[in-house]
Amino acid sequence: MNGIRAKVVLAFLLGCLGLPSSALAASISPLGRSNYLVRRVCAVTAPGRAHCLGLELRARTASARARERPLGMTRPVAITAALPSEGAYGLRPADLRGVYFPGEEPDAPASQPQTIALVDAYNDPAAEAGLQIYDREFHLPECTTANGCFGQVNQNGETGNLPFPKNSGELEAKQAFCNRSGEGESSSESEHKSEACREVHEAQDWALEISSDIELTHGVCENCRIRLIEADAPQATDLEIAEQTAARPQSEGGIGADEISNSWGVPEPPLDSEAFNHPGVVITAASGDFGYLNWTEAQAAAEHGESYYQGVEYPAASPHVIAVGGTKLLLGSDGARQSETVWNEDLAGAAKNEGADGGGCSVNFDAPSWQQTLPDFTAVGCTRASRAKRALTDVSADGDPYTGMATYYAAPQGAGSWRTFGGTSISAPIIAAMFALAGGAHGVAYPAQTLYSHLGSPLFYDITEGGDGRCDGDYSSGCSGSLSPLSPLDCGAGALICNAAAGYDGPSGVGSPNRLAALAPTGTKTGLQPEPGPQTQHANEQPQGSSPGVRGAAQPPPRHAPAEIDVLDLALSSGARGAIARGWPAVSSLAFSFTLSAPALVRVGLAKLVHRHGHSRWQVLRDALSMLAVTGLNHVRLRAPGRLAPGLYRLRLRPVGGRPRSLLVTVRSNVPE
Repeated sequence: MNGIRAKVVLAFLLGCLGLPSSALAASISPLGRSNYLVRRVCAVTAPGRAHCLGLELRARTASARARERPLGMTRPVAITAALPSEGAYGLRPADLRGVYFPGEEPDAPASQPQTIALVDAYNDPAAEAGLQIYDREFHLPECTTANGCFGQVNQNGETGNLPFPKNSGELEAKQAFCNRSGEGESSSESEHKSEACREVHEAQDWALEISSDIELTHGVCENCRIRLIEADAPQATDLEIAEQTAARPQSEGGIGADEISNSWGVPEPPLDSEAFNHPGVVITAASGDFGYLNWTEAQAAAEHGESYYQGVEYPAASPHVIAVGGTKLLLGSDGARQSETVWNEDLAGAAKNEGADGGGCSVNFDAPSWQQTLPDFTAVGCTRASRAKRALTDVSADGDPYTGMATYYAAPQGAGSWRTFGGTSISAPIIAAMFALAGGAHGVAYPAQTLYSHLGSPLFYDITEGGDGRCDGDYSSGCSGSLSPLSPLDCGAGALICNAAAGYDGPSGVGSPNRLAALAPTGTKTGLQPEPGPQTQHANEQPQGSSPGVRGAAQPPPRHAPAEIDVLDLALSSGARGAIARGWPAVSSLAFSFTLSAPALVRVGLAKLVHRHGHSRWQVLRDALSMLAVTGLNHVRLRAPGRLAPGLYRLRLRPVGGRPRSLLVTVRSNVPE
């Protein structure tokens, strides 16, 4: 009824695109898992050394290599150019926004500029170059050293003394030494060469992790400052120095980060490090890629007569951080969440050790108060000798490499390429960047507590299917319930530490976000920015190729008090998305919907990004038109002044007395030139 009333107000708003139904092809779904294989990015390391928690999905069949089918989503139309922006390499930034904070801007509040620190090991000389290619593919604003958005420092916060490899030449020289014939070498020379080879291989592995971290972070929060902090080596001691640098105020030579993301892990130590205890700073850590207590990796090692650490990952096990678990997120043809379940390997498949959401009970650390006061914490299964131990995880986001993210890997040496990246190493920066969008910690000492305050509310999607143990949450199909919380493979039937259930559970924590408000204290305004004044520009409107200055720098205070009317859930209709993705040359209108928090007069405008004389700007295609919108859902169509040529468009809604909302739309053409 709301949609009908909105259409009556203005004659130019008619409903849908008006294309014949025969123009749309049948939905295109992903290929089966057997067409791919999973490779861990960082190899198993020696004691005291960290491994990055990333997994890469690789094509193993000709069908998969053709990139004609999407990954992690069902598309309403066929993929035509095997482009990452078509979903050929996995989920895109807009896909995450549409699921985890639909209708909200991908910008941190202008009044609360945010700096996100990413702690990794080794140097990636091509990190910024890869980010630029990623940004162009997905039409993101530039994030460079020159405009202040991106920064790259060593573990001590210095820009001029980065770790190995300082450049591609240094990497190539050590690679050549590694490949040199060993004939006639002394034992010391052989040991030196072995060390060089290990360093080369580790640096190349961490470069892929770095690419994923910075690109995904910028894809979620477009106006956040990103600071890549590179430890000298993947030693726990070096990474902890980098962590301290990230949190230390700028006045003391640090970064002064609002959020810190860690996509790596080491075995749980006997004592918690102060490097991860920084009240008022959001610190996220990946919970692991090998299931409950690392059971998939431990089982694979046992089959080869080897051993592997069986336990939870650290720093995720620290009670002072936010442990982030991984899910299997599937999108439907309308771009919305089709399902989200616990990520586990396909137990019925032929492939082994494809990864699984990590977690379990800490052995050394007590549960924080917000876990101990959960009504069902005794059912979690983390009570040992009458002491409630820390349970992993706290919150979750996409992590399964089969539903992973498109990542551009600008190799330090050689040609770069698009990859599909997964693991809890993508889950951790997603949550860190969303905290930035929500305005940071908001004065909460340990922001994990904020997540638990919203448990059971619609702000979270409650994940109730699956498990991250060997039984995958199913004890009715021959998987023995005799396993117990002490088992290294599965926690057993009824225990929530490795089985999903309504409310809190170990594999998914409090669930996955539905809105930015899930990451802020109750009553906090999030993701809602005041309309810019005449001399300022909204951060999300910065055209590509222009000079935005220092992104995330302090902004002048709002010109007026925060408005009460909000535009929520702005999205194109499924028919519009399908037709636009198909590249029809006759597109001349945009069907969309939005939700309004109160009735208001709404101005609707459409602009196109144009490039002239080396500069980019938004060219208004028609004057903004006004419509009377009602409280709740409104379905409308905006006619353009002619056919929409290929390019990037901005649909913008401005409620009188409220905050604006905008939506970027890419129109492609499949018509041969």
